[in-house]
Amino acid sequence: MSRKIRSSDPKRILTGLLALAALLFVAITPASVQAQSLDALRAAGTVGERYDGYLVLRDGGASGAVKSLVSNTNAQRRALYEKRSKEEKAPVAAIGKIYAQQIMQKAPKGTYFLNESGQWTRK
Repeated sequence: MSRKIRSSDPKRILTGLLALAALLFVAITPASVQAQSLDALRAAGTVGERYDGYLVLRDGGASGAVKSLVSNTNAQRRALYEKRSKEEKAPVAAIGKIYAQQIMQKAPKGTYFLNESGQWTRK
């Protein structure tokens, strides 16, 4: 005896809701994973922070995933700095330097910082 599945079948609705919840979880998780990965990469010295509020690769042999993370993070930061620049009517570079100071304070121990003269220091 075959059983017809109707769109109002509770099992089907539950399955659909669970699938939707799983998709939402996957969509939300990367930002958290990205932050954790960034902290680990900074603590390991693979990437560093620049005086202007942007990330920089310290390891020339970094993987494509690390390069992508740095590029994406810098793009997000640039968008934020540009937005704040318009709001505050200040140069983007000045906004980046303000954020760089905040980043330095919050960065994990072991993070490298590149100053304006090109010297690295470690937290």
